[in-house]
Amino acid sequence: MQTLFYGGDIVTMDRGAAAQALLTEDGRILEIGDLRTVSKKADGTCRRVELGGAALLPAFIDAHSHFTQVAYSFLQVSLNGVRSLREMQARISNFAQERAIAPGAWVTAWDFDPADMESGKTLSLADLDTLAPQHKLVIRHKSGHMGWFNSAALEALGVTAQTKAPDGGRIEIQDGAPTGYMEENAFFHYLKQMPPPDDAALLQGYRKAQDLYAAHGIATVQEGMCTSEMLPAYRHLLSSDCLRLDLVVYTDLQSFDAFRALLADSRNPHCRVGGVKIFLDGSPQGRTAWMRAPYLGGGDPDYRGYGVMTDEQVYEAFCFAAERHTQLLAHCNGDAACEQFLRCLARAEERFPTLKALRPVMIHAQFLGEDQIRKAAALGAVASFFIAHAYHWGDMHLQNLGKTRAENLSPAASALRAGLPFTFHQDAPVIAPDMLETLWCAVCRQTKSGVALGLHQTISAKDALAAVTRTAAWQYGEEAQKGTLALGLRADLVILDRNPLCVPPQTLRTLQVLATYKDGEAVFAQGSAACVPAFRR
Repeated sequence: MQTLFYGGDIVTMDRGAAAQALLTEDGRILEIGDLRTVSKKADGTCRRVELGGAALLPAFIDAHSHFTQVAYSFLQVSLNGVRSLREMQARISNFAQERAIAPGAWVTAWDFDPADMESGKTLSLADLDTLAPQHKLVIRHKSGHMGWFNSAALEALGVTAQTKAPDGGRIEIQDGAPTGYMEENAFFHYLKQMPPPDDAALLQGYRKAQDLYAAHGIATVQEGMCTSEMLPAYRHLLSSDCLRLDLVVYTDLQSFDAFRALLADSRNPHCRVGGVKIFLDGSPQGRTAWMRAPYLGGGDPDYRGYGVMTDEQVYEAFCFAAERHTQLLAHCNGDAACEQFLRCLARAEERFPTLKALRPVMIHAQFLGEDQIRKAAALGAVASFFIAHAYHWGDMHLQNLGKTRAENLSPAASALRAGLPFTFHQDAPVIAPDMLETLWCAVCRQTKSGVALGLHQTISAKDALAAVTRTAAWQYGEEAQKGTLALGLRADLVILDRNPLCVPPQTLRTLQVLATYKDGEAVFAQGSAACVPAFRR
């Protein structure tokens, strides 16, 4: 079936190419150019989408998120924006009642940011025990890097004052007893021990997750960290045939071969292994990101956060990726973690020069220093910036790190000048996969309180748009398949109500996604969109 798009701006992102019309067939772009020429290729059964002044662009590409965690979020209680213990307790209690969760079973809450609380205090074990007195409770910090367990959960997990935290993690102990709070590898370790959701519920979560991404104009999604515990979920996902978007999977080192074998056997056209993922540090808003200079405030004037891997472990991870000729993604927020990435990559490239061609990615690279940007470019690295931090946590970064460091987070303009390829992401479910908000953040760099945060690092809307289309496809090694609108490429498309290159910068986040297409078929359509008749299901 053919579909002809015309009557609006067609933003190709194909380095200067302009078009009046675009024709798709069998999931590919069959023709693109002036309306008269393209129309001649349309057959008698061609669907016609009159854009009505809307804009057609390449579908957005998610450069980093956690697909399964987004699916899980639909099975958990959100604590986003809660201001008091009473409000937390009400949400958790209502959730347990609505889902008929039996006494003694697990309740998982997510999206909690202590900075939103009126009291300004963290959660004590006594607080946690009042929130879900009949259940085992775990609460995930909004960053995903830390969280809290109540007494029933600690007992079920066997955590006591004598429990040793895994390397690169922390179990908080006060007055000779655990407080319920854990960070990084300790938190991840105990999360893995929780029972998974049943298959039917998980599949429903995966469907809703795809709906969420598609509603934001995204047709390619990332699974930012798969572990062996997720193999059963993936077996069920791949056998269910419910994937409609493209999914690129990154695993830990231990489960890479198992996932690669599983996906090869499944032959699912929408899912492939992209490479491996490692963590070098934590979260800046949680003060666990590894910095070269100390954080401001707090009890220890020399506290800089901490790393979670040794140099030798990071080097061996690069070697692992090189030997398997696969890409490596490394979570590194702080500039000390970025420095570890760069020195270990340089060492590994001496042994495996082909690493450069595999496009290793610095995930977040929030505080990548000016002195580090050219090193990263010379080593063939890619920076994927979580630029929306400027809005969501910019005020907190000013408080924790001071003006100079906070204003240089996600240094996109410096990267652009130095020739360092970069993409943007939202790390969903940390925040919603809202690409239009991300574009606004990159162009305007404004905090929630309205403070301009490092205007010297702003970039144009065109360069920001490239970071979530053309360069994002390049990061995945898929630039010959998607990321631009060109002859023969996959028909992954998004329709916006206005052209993001032709609106005032401050209005970018008010744009609306009217429709999203994957391989020429609609996977999302806003009900009021003028183009809905062309792809009603």
